[in-house]
This record gives sequence, structure tokens and C-alpha cells, in this order.
Amino acid sequence: MNIRSLALAPVLVLGLAFPALAEKISLNEISRYLNGIQTAVSDFTQINNDGSVSTGTVYIHRPNRVRFEYQGDSTLVLASAGQVAVFDRKSNSGPQQYPLSRTPLSIILAPNVNLGQARMVTNHVERENATIVTAQDPQHPEYGNIQMVFTANPTQLRQWIVTDDSGSRTTVILGEMQTGVSIPPSRFVIENEINRRR
Repeated sequence: MNIRSLALAPVLVLGLAFPALAEKISLNEISRYLNGIQTAVSDFTQINNDGSVSTGTVYIHRPNRVRFEYQGDSTLVLASAGQVAVFDRKSNSGPQQYPLSRTPLSIILAPNVNLGQARMVTNHVERENATIVTAQDPQHPEYGNIQMVFTANPTQLRQWIVTDDSGSRTTVILGEMQTGVSIPPSRFVIENEINRRR
């Protein structure tokens, strides 16, 4: 699966201004933070596996819904109703679709994030004043993993890197995330997007 192919996915970019002397954020606190996000909007910069760079806006509506809109491009990545749909401007045959459960992004979008679950977190470190957590589906580690980067005081998700089942890495660096925003549920309906593009 190509994750632009899933924007669904971040590399730690050195040089970001993080607060000095940060301590490692606990998995319980990170789980609490992610579960507290119901809706969010953020600009993002995406670094694809081939080194190309895209920008756009991401809309999150937990659980299980996300929408990546790319600037200056009609490409769209949409997750809803257990499916991911990748709308590519080059394709006339409709979106590429696959189960959300097959992408590590499903860990962030789950109804109840529990990073304390056995065999879910494979790495949890503090580096460059950021907490980095690498997680996978403990039942299906072959689906890949997501590496999430957080800053503290308050806890905030700054970026993630998704490594998919083929080893392809997609980095998403978030801008200033706005939470608690109003996003119409209709924006996450895959069928609506298919109809709109006909």
C-alpha cells in the first residue's frame, strides 16, 4: 500500500524549536491527549518516500475519520467508515481503497487509544526535547508502524512518520493544530467525494 498514499503517516525534523529540558511524556499521558482530541484542523507538510514534498490541510474527526487535502492538487486522502480512499487526479477509475485497519494511522484514530496495550509500543524515548513513540497494531505488526513526535507542557502532537507494509515511509509535519473545531461529518463520506468528482 502506498501511503501518499497515505498522508496517513512523520521523520523527526531536527532544528524545530522545542522547549528546553523536556522530560519524556508518559504513554498514559499521550493516550489521554489523543483520546481528548475529537476534532482538529492543521496545515501540514508531507515528505514522501521518494523525497518529494507536498503541503495541505488535514481534518481529523475521531474516531476513524481523517481528510488530507493537498494544496494546488486535487489529490485527496479520506478515511471514513473503516475505509481509506485515495483520490488521485491521474486516475479516472475512482479512488484506490483499502481498510483503515491496514494502516498504522488507525492507531491515532481509534475510538480508545491505549498505548499501554501489550506489544503496541515498540519504542518510547526522549530526544531533542521531544518524546518519540513508535507504535504498531499488536495483532498485525506486518501492517507497519507509526512514529509519533510530541512536545510537552502542554502535550502536543507535532509530527508522525508512517512506515507501511511495503517499507515506504511518509512523514507528516503538523502546523499549529486547532482542536474542538466544527467539521461537517459529510466531509468524511467517501461516497460524497466519489459523486462530487463524477
